[in-house]
Amino acid sequence: MIDTHSHIYSEEFDNDRDEVIQRAKDAGVKKIILPNVDSESLPRMLSLEKSYPDYCFAAIGLHPTSVKENYKSELDIIKNELSRRKYIAIGEIGVDLYWDKSFYNEQLIAFTQQLQWAIDYHLPVIIHVRDSFRETMNALEPFRGKGLRGVFHSFTGDVIQAEEIIDFGGFLLGINGIVTFKNSGLAETLKQIKPTHLLTETDAPYLTPTPFRGKRNESAYTSLICNKLSEVYNMKKEEIIEITSYNSFNLFEKSEPKS
Repeated sequence: MIDTHSHIYSEEFDNDRDEVIQRAKDAGVKKIILPNVDSESLPRMLSLEKSYPDYCFAAIGLHPTSVKENYKSELDIIKNELSRRKYIAIGEIGVDLYWDKSFYNEQLIAFTQQLQWAIDYHLPVIIHVRDSFRETMNALEPFRGKGLRGVFHSFTGDVIQAEEIIDFGGFLLGINGIVTFKNSGLAETLKQIKPTHLLTETDAPYLTPTPFRGKRNESAYTSLICNKLSEVYNMKKEEIIEITSYNSFNLFEKSEPKS
């Protein structure tokens, strides 16, 4: 199993981070991808990656909810990091209109710039979409056919949206604990989407799957997501793991830093 989206470098794990990673290993999680948020999260993320080389892999990006008045200086940091070293992806980037719409234009500028860097540096993108599906797809349109690839993190859309993402080319759907929520409707949607279009992720410490919903999420719970997907598709768990792990390696391995 691969946890393609985990923030276990965050302070919620300061008291037991090593144990959390050991539980992930014991559960069968082979790699964890760490998406960045902004310049404040960067040192913590890089420190964790350094502590667990060949297991934790850092992505670099400016999260849309961190796009504020200083977004240009934040983007400068991203650009400097891309020039300084190899990252596994550009992320977490995108458009978020759920919390605050006052920096919508700046979010679009930051998103577009980081999409261009993904092409320039031949890296996949990890896209955050919240109340912004149409805005996100409109922003992606100028990059159609230019080799852009990545994942729509925490996919919760309907079948029509899933098909639009798939038809764009190069993108997969990130599935996390939401698929285990009874009222999310995501399981029913996924029954109409082939598992060959999916990645597994946790978004730890958020979006904890049932039966631990309401508690802190962690990478070991990738196993619970695979359990649910095996139920959705009436497939063996091992088959789900094989498919989603293949998808993960196929998307990220070209950019994986070599030790």
